[in-house]
Amino acid sequence: MEQHSPSIRAQAVALVRQGIPNRTVVERLNIPRGTVGWWRSEDRRARGEKYEQPTDCPRCTGREIDKVAYAYLLGLYLGDGHIISKRKQHHLSIFCNATQTGLIAAAEEAMRRVMPLPNVGQRYRTGCVEVKSYTKHWTCLFPQHGPGKKHERRIVLEPWQQVIVDTHSWDFIRGLVHSDGCRITNWTTRMVGGTRKRYEYPRYFFTNVSDDIRQLYTDTLDKLGIEWTHCTRNGNPYNISVARKASVALMDAHVGPKH
Repeated sequence: MEQHSPSIRAQAVALVRQGIPNRTVVERLNIPRGTVGWWRSEDRRARGEKYEQPTDCPRCTGREIDKVAYAYLLGLYLGDGHIISKRKQHHLSIFCNATQTGLIAAAEEAMRRVMPLPNVGQRYRTGCVEVKSYTKHWTCLFPQHGPGKKHERRIVLEPWQQVIVDTHSWDFIRGLVHSDGCRITNWTTRMVGGTRKRYEYPRYFFTNVSDDIRQLYTDTLDKLGIEWTHCTRNGNPYNISVARKASVALMDAHVGPKH
């Protein structure tokens, strides 16, 4: 293990006491990040200081939340997201199709805009990418978190969340569609001048097992003037369809396909 002079250690400790991040101390003094972390921990212990993870949680600090990013991230969370909140493990995860690099980038950007301080990373799994942000404070922003699967418990927005959704409805819809929705091209046939011809038309689908989450989606569509229908399959009303030409045009203008 490389040994460092007492003067280097003293400089490092002085910097971290000023609130300088470890990575900045590493760059200034050209020493390993693990060494800086160890010195910081030892200095706290010597002074009897209890470590509190710094946070920029809007609910805890009063910092203004990025409402546009939050509305989108809320949609992603309700669709393909979950929170792990254990004693030594806290993070928000959004699962994205590995081929949809635009969605992966958008999910990561939304996390950083809502809470810039926590680390954000990606974990590659078979066919998907898990975008993760590490802090216990995601439960402050998503009080819908709880034991079990989302469709097995009540999902109700708190008043402050509903205000954001009402103000930034398209961002919320975009997050829901980007998580549990899609834009496809359907086709049918019709008689034209005595000849049966193929007719193609675009359609948006949103599929979620939770009655509450589907209700949030359709209630918001109603407020935006979007016509929708239930598309029941195998007796299950899990699919919401938007196929009217004018409504699809609005969805195209504000949501668009995942990519």
